[in-house]
Amino acid sequence: MRRHRGTRALAASLALTATAFGVAGCDSASAGTVQGRRLELPVTGGTAVIDTASLGVTARTGDGKKLVLSDPAAGDLGEPGPVTSTAAGARWSYPAKGLSVTARSDHGRLRIALRSDRDGSLSWPVTGTDTAASAVQLPRGQGLDIPVRDAFWNSEKGGLAGSTVDMGAELSLPLWGYSLSGSGASGSRHGVSYLTPTDLGTSLRFASTGGRLRATAAHAFDAGEGTRTYSVSFALTDGNPVAPAADYRSYLSQTGQLGSLREKIRKNPANGRLLGAFHAYVWGDARTASGVAKLKRLGVDRMWLGYDSGPGPMDASAARAAKKAGYLVGPYDSFANGQDPKSADSPTSAWPGRVYPDFCVRKADGTPQTGFGGRGCYLSSRAFEKAEPTKHYLADRTRSMVANGADSYFLDVDATGELFRDHGTGHEMTKAGDRQSRLARMRRLAENLVLGSETAQPWANQVLAFDHGAGTPVADGLWKLERDKQNWGGYYPQNAPKAFFKPVRLPADLVTAMYDPKYRVPLYETALHSSLVNAERWELSYEKLPAQKTTRALLAMLYNTPLNYVLDGPTLTKNGPELAALQKYFAPLHRVAGTERMTSFRWLTGDRTVQRTAFGDGALTVTANFGSEAYDGLPGGCVDAKLRTDAQPRRLCPAEVTR
Repeated sequence: MRRHRGTRALAASLALTATAFGVAGCDSASAGTVQGRRLELPVTGGTAVIDTASLGVTARTGDGKKLVLSDPAAGDLGEPGPVTSTAAGARWSYPAKGLSVTARSDHGRLRIALRSDRDGSLSWPVTGTDTAASAVQLPRGQGLDIPVRDAFWNSEKGGLAGSTVDMGAELSLPLWGYSLSGSGASGSRHGVSYLTPTDLGTSLRFASTGGRLRATAAHAFDAGEGTRTYSVSFALTDGNPVAPAADYRSYLSQTGQLGSLREKIRKNPANGRLLGAFHAYVWGDARTASGVAKLKRLGVDRMWLGYDSGPGPMDASAARAAKKAGYLVGPYDSFANGQDPKSADSPTSAWPGRVYPDFCVRKADGTPQTGFGGRGCYLSSRAFEKAEPTKHYLADRTRSMVANGADSYFLDVDATGELFRDHGTGHEMTKAGDRQSRLARMRRLAENLVLGSETAQPWANQVLAFDHGAGTPVADGLWKLERDKQNWGGYYPQNAPKAFFKPVRLPADLVTAMYDPKYRVPLYETALHSSLVNAERWELSYEKLPAQKTTRALLAMLYNTPLNYVLDGPTLTKNGPELAALQKYFAPLHRVAGTERMTSFRWLTGDRTVQRTAFGDGALTVTANFGSEAYDGLPGGCVDAKLRTDAQPRRLCPAEVTR
């Protein structure tokens, strides 16, 4: 049965255009108009209006629509001080709260910055209150677009309403957005992008009010944490679900914070072997030279092969075989955990001298910050940085880990949002300082190695070539499931730990929250595709979730991102042919588009089951059908991809791939 094509109008209205994210054509700050407590500032697509008495923000669009960008700040701000015009906008204060405020037009956005002279907090902006708000965009992992009236997400099952997320730790990008239904005089759609460059100390709380999702940001002004400044940028968009991420990519580019995979390849050509590669952590026979040869015989021309630091890592012959095959190979390591070397449960947690316990992150009361899983302590990045010029702990560790000839490195934890304030004597640091120390050591590693890390935050995009984790929109229920070792699997047997190899069926609520394609949108790829290669978490290998294989394969091809596997000898024999067939389809697409930006995402049907992406200037167009009915000749459960040089699309139906 052929699906009706009348939804093409929807596709056209949601296409991501050059000005969709409200920044193009406005490169400098512009002065505003002050009338009493009303401040008007020009932004791309209209005019922003700020009520300086309450911090309420509205906008008038160019086609005559009035939008509510934020309700007044929650709580009493007190009587505002006088509003003073500046060359770029205006400034004023709230003396009772110790807050000084500046507002300006900046690259087509409204930028409001607040500085506090005391510790305290502010709940603002208050968003999603416009009656026309229809969907909220949230960068959980790759990204979600959630209709504000959706019954699942407004319920306890969805786990969102009533929750608070840390902008600097629990989201993959420091932003959120809303799409608004209805249209202006010209029939155009509208939306709002919210960026919080000051992500540390900032959180986002979701509430279900009258069956509608609202989001309120809050910032903690804390001198000790260095978070006495808070800024939010607002941009008008065309309502496309990835427009907030496009806005953020533009912001990164404008501020010199956007990396380039093409440039990383120029500096270290080995990075180029990521293009077209699937990723896999290997165990047992799969990490031997014969295992590598088996992959090559299957026709796999590009792979990233990682291995843990336990007994029997990949040896020099296996590393040579991998390089000869055109693969990358690298160890898993972590600089985050320290334990007593006499009893450490992992080689990566055993350090020389008095690294443990002297380098432990210390809380305000002097006690060590307990390490992941109750193991040892978290180690201070500042302590390592201070010691490195003379002690070379990190350089020595890295040298020993790649002595087999490995040309890549996966450094766990470092690029995530899990940052610490350290009160340890001699290595005190704020979370911002922790971030800078991590960046410094990752930058050194990236000079000679193809560097990856876990769930890469955007502040690390310039130093990393790949990451594992930012592709996964983790819901809280996943961690509970993973702690259930009987059902999820534990870290045994050594050559094929069940935590990675045992197939699992996700509960229905987790499937909806993480893998229902009608909620999934590529915010992360819109922001950072062409800067680094992004994959799912390593414990969620492609074979770990059998019921989601088709959906995950379609998402990977649609987003131009690699699948992540775990392999040992038996699984390589069993699943190798399927892996090879999928990689053969993916490789030419990623070789062309891996260094290109994602330029478009849109739904082609009203039920969101048929989706399309585009990369570069026509370099690649991909259409995925997550439904059960054919659309325009594309069967359900299949994907078509068309390179600029292709006469006809290339088709993949993952469920039909022969093993």
